[in-house]
Amino acid sequence: MRGKTIVAILLVAMLLTPVQAGDVSALQSEPEDDPKQPCEGNTTLYVFHDGMNNAWSHFNSTDEDSTEENETREDKDNGVIDIKYRFMMKPTLDKRLNMTVGGEIRGNFNIYYEGDNANGGDGSCNNDCDWLNITVFKGAAEIHRHTEQPWVAGNWKNVVFSYSIPEEHAIWDSVNDNPIVEVTMKVKGDYQESNIIFASGDEAAFGMKLGADGSVEFPIDDSSWDDDFQAGIEEIPAEESPGFTLVVASAAIAMAVFINAKKPEEDE
Repeated sequence: MRGKTIVAILLVAMLLTPVQAGDVSALQSEPEDDPKQPCEGNTTLYVFHDGMNNAWSHFNSTDEDSTEENETREDKDNGVIDIKYRFMMKPTLDKRLNMTVGGEIRGNFNIYYEGDNANGGDGSCNNDCDWLNITVFKGAAEIHRHTEQPWVAGNWKNVVFSYSIPEEHAIWDSVNDNPIVEVTMKVKGDYQESNIIFASGDEAAFGMKLGADGSVEFPIDDSSWDDDFQAGIEEIPAEESPGFTLVVASAAIAMAVFINAKKPEEDE
């Protein structure tokens, strides 16, 4: 019986003694952060285009595969330019992100157009056109769309917008919530040449600056970089809860007392 009592006491001692994992850094080195992924101090998504058919985005302000002019442009003498760029993050998001509730997503883009985009009225569009729309997606879910009213054609415009993050959009779950920025606009040209001398109407064009001149800043909370959050542990683990060890230790002590109390009975 005394052996059982000693075992119970040893169990209590083990529960009350903190376990040291040792110096983890000595066993493995931290991998170098990918500059295209968000991290502490790097929370702005930038858009890129190759000038042909490919559009993408990531958290580095430069990309060697993007256009050398740092902008993309399309032109058309007569007809509609239908812009639909989907700047999906590549490489895909490899972290969980915790957005600050009430914090703001801030868009900053520079856009140029020529032609008509009045979406009806007295111009040449006849409902063929559409205003500039910039939409932010959290995976497949649209979380904000900004519509910019027409401005004077033939001019660049700095388009800015903001959106406050609600609680339901706070957690971005890695690749499942890969960020996407979509830019859409329809402009129409009606330029025509009657002969070598006479011409009428306006050409259509669309231009957009990239990289540092086309971005969305996210209100990523510092808690995102915590190892427990990345592991999906958002609450205090049971073994770290102050009352847990005490309860288990108390149970072990009670067991020892019970075993000790039974000894006189059995001796009788």
